[in-house]
Amino acid sequence: MQGKNISDIIEQYLKSILAENNQIEIKRAQIAEKFDCVPSQINYVIKTRFSQQAGYAVESKRGGGGYVRIEKIQLQENCELLDLLLKNSMSQLTERQAEIIIQTLAENELITEQELCLILTMLSHQTLNDLDKQQEELVRAKLVNSILNRLKYKKC
Repeated sequence: MQGKNISDIIEQYLKSILAENNQIEIKRAQIAEKFDCVPSQINYVIKTRFSQQAGYAVESKRGGGGYVRIEKIQLQENCELLDLLLKNSMSQLTERQAEIIIQTLAENELITEQELCLILTMLSHQTLNDLDKQQEELVRAKLVNSILNRLKYKKC
């Protein structure tokens, strides 16, 4: 696992469990103990890697008997996915947020691997680096929304 940070490792672990089950229920403290990190690291991974944009539903209960339930969203067709992504679209997107959305499109076969690579290049910080951070995130969000709307028009 050389070259991976702890967030990537935790994400990979949770996704491997989800591959075997449609839904998982975890305790933050237990997972944190397993990976020798603080529970807030688990919160970070869940918030950034298991969002609705990435195709997951997350339910959380805090406290002593608390848990986090993660479920892969099962959509009937791609139009529902596009509607969900558009409904949850933001006016600004970080490069990581945009990457999650575009990877979700590829995982659901709405775009090809080649299109994935091209779009990620177009949305990268390296491509948009002439803009200040706020402008960069605004432009990135507009581009992603345009892509989603175009796919919706084309597919639905």
